[in-house]
Amino acid sequence: MKKWCGILVMLVLILTQAVNVSAKGVSTLEAKIEQVLQHKDLKGAISSISIKEAKSGEVLYEKNSSIRMKIASNMKLFTGAAALEALGAEYKFHTELWHDGKVKNGVLKGNLYLKGKGDPTLGLNELQQFSGLLDEKGIKKITGNVIGDETWYDDVRLSEDMIWKDESYAYGAQISALTFSPNDHYEAGTVIVETTPTKNGKKAHISISPKTDYVKVMNETKTGKGETDLEIVRKRDGNIIVVKGMINEGEEPDQTAIAVEDPALYTTSLFKDVLGKNGIKVTGKVKKGETPQKAQLMEVKESPPLGEIFIPYMKLSNNTIAEIFVKEMGKVQYGEGSFEAGLSSLEQTLSEMNVNVDNIMIRDGSGISHVSGVPTDEISSLLFHARQKPWYDNFYESLPLAGDPDELIGGTLDERMRGTAAEGNVRAKTGSVTGASSLSGYVTTAGGEELIFSIVFNAFLEEDVKDIEDEIAVILASLK
Repeated sequence: MKKWCGILVMLVLILTQAVNVSAKGVSTLEAKIEQVLQHKDLKGAISSISIKEAKSGEVLYEKNSSIRMKIASNMKLFTGAAALEALGAEYKFHTELWHDGKVKNGVLKGNLYLKGKGDPTLGLNELQQFSGLLDEKGIKKITGNVIGDETWYDDVRLSEDMIWKDESYAYGAQISALTFSPNDHYEAGTVIVETTPTKNGKKAHISISPKTDYVKVMNETKTGKGETDLEIVRKRDGNIIVVKGMINEGEEPDQTAIAVEDPALYTTSLFKDVLGKNGIKVTGKVKKGETPQKAQLMEVKESPPLGEIFIPYMKLSNNTIAEIFVKEMGKVQYGEGSFEAGLSSLEQTLSEMNVNVDNIMIRDGSGISHVSGVPTDEISSLLFHARQKPWYDNFYESLPLAGDPDELIGGTLDERMRGTAAEGNVRAKTGSVTGASSLSGYVTTAGGEELIFSIVFNAFLEEDVKDIEDEIAVILASLK
């Protein structure tokens, strides 16, 4: 009996010591973070932080974690998790080719319909494949129109809080069920404007990819000697792109994705161009409309699975994909591809994942809204519950990895936290809109413990406070 009593006493002493060490570690962590938060750039700003043990969910540190904050692109954590939960990692988007006429002697007497169902990855390869199918069927002429069908979603193309100045850029691209991606980053609904310097004093050379007459370019540039300063915008309610400013004579070409007006008409126009280049003459026009019930299905193209789309979505913080996820969830769950239905589906799914949706305000899927408000405690809670899901590996791998130069690995963290304990360790989603910055994700401490963290700053006056976020992440990575 004395032997067992002795063993019991020893166990109690060991556990007590462990608790004391843990408490000391938390106390040290709190002191270090509080010191960082004294940074002059946070004077007058709001800081909200939630740090938890990944396995237990136990709170290790919190500051203002129940306050609703503007979290910018950290909203993509919620949208992405809900999309994986509601649609699944294997879910695929579709684009369909239909016609409503008859084919005789190589002539399609009728209209050709390109029907989009939300695929953000549709590119030139897919349009070429559709054209190749027509060629295989011996079709060399179409007497009707080429019609783009975007009715899978409604015709509201921008979320309600989109700022008008953002409408030119890839992150403010219009949302359509029929849209075109000019690159493998899936910047759907955009064209790539390439500005190349020529000789000092001369205008720069400007090219558009893909080549198209759908947009017009006004070249107000000059090549000079000095720091490049270009402004590239699309005029509102049209497709005139203005490129102005100076590009240095020895500079590499500048490539900027610019959003187009009416992505469905843009995609359909590109498709007609592809048909013409492949020797298929279209005597009709490019239009938009709904595929009639009497039409005949010719071909269906599938997107990569959602789990693969997740990589550029999270790594590169793709707003367009986020909003497409929202509308697709609404279409699948409620039969309505709208922001309203999609956000209802989003909140319903999050609620089933133990997120307290009564404590948050979500106005879009991307985080560009300045009205949305989410506490950091709900972000860390989402990250905790995500670990229990079968799709967690997709979710975790899609998060940017600190300091990795590969843009599809490091993503928006590719140049951050290099040379620190956080490099190759911290996996986290970034977020940034004017006056708001966020960083939330996972980190393994020097002692081998996995932590969940969410850091959000609002109402700061500096251009950004990313260095302060990084300093806190490094503190967590260095814990023993």
